[in-house]
Amino acid sequence: MTLPHHDTVVSYPSGELTTSATVVHTEPLPDGRIAILLDRTTCHPVDAGWPDQGPDRAILRMESEGGATELPVVDCVVGATDGSVLYLGRDIPVPKGTDGWGFVVVHILAPGVVEAAAPAEGDTVHITVDGDYRHALSAGHTACHLASLALNRAVADRWRKAIRPDGLDNPDFDGTANDVSLIREYGSTDTYRLGKSLRKKGFSTDGFVEELPHIQAFVNASLVEWVATDAAVRVDRDGDRLTDRRSWVCELPDHTVRIPCGGTHLTSLGALAGLRAELSVTDVDGTIVLTMDTSSV
Repeated sequence: MTLPHHDTVVSYPSGELTTSATVVHTEPLPDGRIAILLDRTTCHPVDAGWPDQGPDRAILRMESEGGATELPVVDCVVGATDGSVLYLGRDIPVPKGTDGWGFVVVHILAPGVVEAAAPAEGDTVHITVDGDYRHALSAGHTACHLASLALNRAVADRWRKAIRPDGLDNPDFDGTANDVSLIREYGSTDTYRLGKSLRKKGFSTDGFVEELPHIQAFVNASLVEWVATDAAVRVDRDGDRLTDRRSWVCELPDHTVRIPCGGTHLTSLGALAGLRAELSVTDVDGTIVLTMDTSSV
C-alpha cells in the first residue's frame, strides 16, 4: 500500500466552507470507522501537538448516476504517513514537517454509513463545513487570543526579569505559563500554573489571589477597548499546505499583533461585542492554578 507523501492543501485558514476534492486514500480503522484522505480540504482538523480547537462539522457529498450521497464526517484529525503507514494524532512518531513524511487531514466516517456507499480512491467529492459551528469556534478562538493579550497586559508589572514579549510588547505571561487551552463555541478556557518554574523566570505571585478582582477588571477593560475598535482580523500563511506556518493577525489601531496559530478566526473584533473574561484560582498541591474563561454571548 502506497500512501501520499505530500501534505494536504487546506483552505480553512481563509474561511472557506466548501470545496471539491479528490480522494487519495481510504483505510479502515481498528474501531471500524473509515479514514478518508483528500488532496485538499476546507475541514479544520484537531492538531496532535496543540489540540485547542476541535474539528469542524462537515459533510462529504458524492455525485453518481443514481443521485447524490451525503456522508457525515464524525471526526477530523491531523495524520502523518511515511508512504506505507498512516499514523493518527498522538501516534504520529515524528515532528510536523519531517522530510520524507506527508502530513495530512484525515476525515473519519462512521462504519455503518460507509458500508452503504464508500468513496474510493480517485473519486471526486464535495466537502461542506457547517458554517454556523465554524463561526462559533472562530469567535471562541479570536476571543482566546484577544484575552491572552489582555491578561499579559494586566500582569505585566509582576515580572522581575525580562522575558520574551507578546505582540503588544508586554511580557508574554500567556505563552510562558499556559498549561491547557480549550476553544469552545463563542468562548475559551485557559489554565496557567503559577508554580516554582514560573517564579524562577521572574514572575511574582505575591498577593496575586488578593489582587485577582483588580486583574479581572483590567482584562475586561482592555477587551471592551479593543472590541470597540472593530479591528480587522486575518490569518496570514506562508503557503496552502497543512504544515505551512500560519499566524493570527489583528490590526489594532496602534499596533499590528501576530500570534502563531493554526486555527480559524473571525474577520473583525466587532463580532465579539459583549466579550468578557472571568478569572478564578485554585490550589493544586500548593501551586496556584489560574483559570481564565471567556465568553462573547
